[in-house]
Amino acid sequence: MADEYFYALTLKGAKSTEVWDPEGKGTEDFNGGHKLIIKQALLGPEATEGEVNVVQVEAMTWKDSVKIPVATLKAGGANNQVLLDLSFPDPPVTFSLVQGSGPVHIIGHHLIGSSMEEFDDMDEVIDEMDEDDEGEEGAEEDEEDDEPKSKKAKTTNNTKGKTPVKNKVNKK
Repeated sequence: MADEYFYALTLKGAKSTEVWDPEGKGTEDFNGGHKLIIKQALLGPEATEGEVNVVQVEAMTWKDSVKIPVATLKAGGANNQVLLDLSFPDPPVTFSLVQGSGPVHIIGHHLIGSSMEEFDDMDEVIDEMDEDDEGEEGAEEDEEDDEPKSKKAKTTNNTKGKTPVKNKVNKK
């Protein structure tokens, strides 16, 4: 199971940079690792009116690193926030304010996969469940082999041999 945490950062001042790198901080070994999902970028109320702010992200692609603008925001107008749906499965991710002085607030979710210890415990539970299933199936087969074939056919009877009663609706 993955744990989900709120994630936020603020880029303030010309050329400010923030790096998301939970693996670089020496965190626990997690199967499934870390994943960052960015949902929104918005200007703070103290942003300079009319100033254009550009947020750039540097992240890994399948083959190499890429730097690309993901949000252009302008205070005092309709473009003071942008909804995003960006997913970064591989840290590190670097957010930079390449134009403007902000502040730009970036909001999202940090997903953390289960720790390796949890998966080791789950492997043991699964092994036990498999052993239990094998034991039960073997016991059922033995019981069936001991019974005559006429007793193997199951009959379904309702309680006390009565047939079910359907609810009748009285029309007035």
